[in-house]
Amino acid sequence: MNFYESESPNALRRVINWTVDIIVAIAFAWFFLYSFGTQITIAGQSMMPLLRSGDVVLMNRLIYDLSAPSRNDIVVFQREDEKLNVKRVIGVPGDVVQIIDGWLYLNGEKVEDEELGPVSSAGLAENPVELEKGEYFLLGDNRNSSEDSRFTNIGNVKKEQIIGKVWLRLLPLLDVKLIHS
Repeated sequence: MNFYESESPNALRRVINWTVDIIVAIAFAWFFLYSFGTQITIAGQSMMPLLRSGDVVLMNRLIYDLSAPSRNDIVVFQREDEKLNVKRVIGVPGDVVQIIDGWLYLNGEKVEDEELGPVSSAGLAENPVELEKGEYFLLGDNRNSSEDSRFTNIGNVKKEQIIGKVWLRLLPLLDVKLIHS
């Protein structure tokens, strides 16, 4: 018996163990992701440049059972007409939101956001919008092409309507990334 014949079963055993470990890790990751998350496909351009139409994101559906949405969270909420929408939390309970001359004001302070620029339509936020307990003011990042809390068919969004937080872009594969608030 030569040296290679005696090592062969050990090498094969290591490869099999390594393969099983990888399969178990992938299965655990898949179980974890899909147990706590839900896939959502983005429809429309309202969250550009962050999210584009057709992007597939993973939403954490349990996070708001444990905590309240925070300012700048990207959330999925259910509208009155049962459609799901993805928007950014701008105002939280107790805040006053207003859009003056195309600029967003939060609690009387101008929100400097050079990337997103001015808003063409103030809608309901032309006058100060005071958020009550459990109410949130949501805007799309593409504010000139977004149906959001500025409009009567959406308005202030109740916490019960918010079903989760977007936290991972799954598709397109070349653009997989964590979504930060």
